Amino acid sequence: MSLLDQPHHDGSPLYVDDEAPRLGDTVAVRVRTTAADPIEAVWLRTTFDEEPVFHPTTATRAGDVVWWEGALPVHNPVTHYRFLVVRGGDQTWLTGAGEIGHDVPDAHDFRISAFPQAPDWGRDGVVYQIFPDRFARSAQADEHPVPAWAIPAAWDDEVIFEPDDPRTPLQFYGGDLDGITEHLDHVAEVGADIVYTTPVFPGESNHRYNATTFTEVDPLLGGDAAYERLSTAVHVRGWRILGDLTTNHTGDTHEWFRSAAADPTARERSFYYFEEDGSYACWMGHGTLPKVNHGDPDLRAAMVEGKDSVVGRWLRPPYDVDGWRIDVANMTGRLGALDVNHEVAQAARRTAEALREDPLVIGEHNHDATGDVDGDGWHGTMNYSGFSWPVWSWLRDPATPARPFGRPVKVPRRPGQAVLDTFRAWHGALGWRATTTSWNILGSHDSARIRTVVGSPAVHRVAAGLQFALPGVPMVFAGDEIGLEGVNGEDSRRTMPWDRPEAWDRETLATYTALAGVRRERTALRRGGLRWAHVDDDALVFVREHADGPVLVCARRAAGPAVTLPARALGASHGSHLLGTEEGGGDLAAHGDQLVVPPSDGPRLDLWALA
Repeated sequence: MSLLDQPHHDGSPLYVDDEAPRLGDTVAVRVRTTAADPIEAVWLRTTFDEEPVFHPTTATRAGDVVWWEGALPVHNPVTHYRFLVVRGGDQTWLTGAGEIGHDVPDAHDFRISAFPQAPDWGRDGVVYQIFPDRFARSAQADEHPVPAWAIPAAWDDEVIFEPDDPRTPLQFYGGDLDGITEHLDHVAEVGADIVYTTPVFPGESNHRYNATTFTEVDPLLGGDAAYERLSTAVHVRGWRILGDLTTNHTGDTHEWFRSAAADPTARERSFYYFEEDGSYACWMGHGTLPKVNHGDPDLRAAMVEGKDSVVGRWLRPPYDVDGWRIDVANMTGRLGALDVNHEVAQAARRTAEALREDPLVIGEHNHDATGDVDGDGWHGTMNYSGFSWPVWSWLRDPATPARPFGRPVKVPRRPGQAVLDTFRAWHGALGWRATTTSWNILGSHDSARIRTVVGSPAVHRVAAGLQFALPGVPMVFAGDEIGLEGVNGEDSRRTMPWDRPEAWDRETLATYTALAGVRRERTALRRGGLRWAHVDDDALVFVREHADGPVLVCARRAAGPAVTLPARALGASHGSHLLGTEEGGGDLAAHGDQLVVPPSDGPRLDLWALA
């Protein structure tokens, strides 16, 4: 049986009538099977207040396809469900991780949420991440004095990138916010429409994750006025802007921490975790990043609750930030026995929704975000585990000097089946809604650059194709689109070579532009379901399905033979070529009951609109 003939369900509109039901609603859900599969019955199993309940489904045949439809009561705010597939004496479970022939826990169940979903712009857009110190300098940047803590660098100087080198966080290139504003045409060329900057608050480092205050924008970036100018320019284009907030910690020079450290009776003392000897909890052992105590109501009010909190202040005029990327969201509100993470996420989202019509709140999560993104907290996550790891492991150059991110050994190079299994596991664990809202990232300011990981422009373009074609929101780290390199997170923070256009990989830039364009034009790539069609060591083929028209995607990491797919299972007799990351590529035509994807002489990714 081909992959396309396997029983299938996901959370997309073809399979779920209402993506955002209200509590108490009943939603029609469907499973697609093939008439050649001897299925006798499909039962819908949900958990009613954690008690398993089975509901019958009704079969309807349409040609070679059989649709099994059942009524799902949305009894709990997050309702889990799966399907029991009966074939004679055999029974299997269909879950978010695929069809499984043995009993499994509920961890990979499908789920539907009665909480409001992420705003449309947060699901349909393309995010462009900017590290302000390294992106661009305006003419005004020359007027900013070099701070006492900084090691000044010329724009084309090499980055000091060893994490244990004390100079690394102090190397100062002096990029500013007006420099970003002046280069928004480039962001438009990439195809992005959501500008996300890493922190803009003052901090005694080039990354500014060790904030000294949350009440102003760093004067070295141009101050509050420059942030207002950037926000206005972004909104004039019809785009959105996201801030970056460290809800887990401040800097040790932050005004709250200084007061707390200086006076054990200060109100701010309970904002942190001080021991009797004056030591304190901090992020991952870094004393410059003291951890804040969200168990303290005063801290929570100052940070995340209400219009005058840090979360609220910058969402209001004149800055009008459209939402937040929350730094270290996975650790926020968690320390030992204390876990108020979800309460903090709820509070941040409530504050944002009270101040803006359609805000977005994304949590950084370098691990397993299951349970943190179910509906009323973070809308989604920076999806390292569910996207970056499988893509890196499939496309990694064995000879790459790229250093692993979050692991003590190199990223393994794995065959296509292992990568497909990884995608299925994470899609099942996170759920469809969270997967489609989370960010597909090939790299960030914390990781090696994708070009260095894969080692080849052609393979880089395949990675970009997966970033734009798989469920999720593409997040492009500024510079990826022109082929910048970096062996680790610090080295990845190289400056944009505006004055050296000859160093740009123009072909890769054109690929990003084209990918963003076709994603914007094709609803299936933004809102469609995902059915896997073919997998081998070096090729992944899948179809994104939507009533507006399906799109077939073939990604290859190496040369390979033609791939033959059953046209009846695709419901298509022809495919019009939309995009190829390399030269060549043409329309697909059926040969009998087969749709043939042509062979390739090297890495490439192609998309076809199926008819």
